[in-house]
Amino acid sequence: MRAADISDDLTEILVTEEQIQDKLQELAEQVLVDYEGKDLLLVGVLKGAVMVMADFARALPRHIMMDWMAVSSYGTGTRSSGVVQIRKDLDTDLHDKDVLIVEDIIDSGLTLSWLLENFASRGAKSVSVLALLRKPDAMKVHVECRYVGFDIPNDFVVGYGLDYAEKYRNLRDVAVLAPHVYA
Repeated sequence: MRAADISDDLTEILVTEEQIQDKLQELAEQVLVDYEGKDLLLVGVLKGAVMVMADFARALPRHIMMDWMAVSSYGTGTRSSGVVQIRKDLDTDLHDKDVLIVEDIIDSGLTLSWLLENFASRGAKSVSVLALLRKPDAMKVHVECRYVGFDIPNDFVVGYGLDYAEKYRNLRDVAVLAPHVYA
């Protein structure tokens, strides 16, 4: 597939790589203040949060721990089923830890709501959320998100870790996927 073929699949760039990096730096500075003197555990949600987690973690000039969890509520579709399946659990015991869940996007909020309850039940001292993107118009449940990069419209977006059928994750920007691709 040529680059021109990929650009034909996108209708517009919503957030550029430069905007993403600037926002992650800004969020990291706030997290540094908020978690001063605390043992911070970043939990990335696979696979989408890989890019956000890597760039955000590198923006933090302090000791952190990192772990990963893979959950799914989408299957191969474009809408959340609301049923959460754990595909890879954490390796870290959350008891008495300050946990910051690092997400690429908050869409319906269903998976994240489930994760917040799950982590609290494991004895975490605190659980907060950092999301690069949030779709306020798509949320089905209220989820408290302490750190939000960008609120975006309720379009199907790809890039910077976000995929459609496991494609487009490697794009540096976040873009709207053209409906002809998934129709």
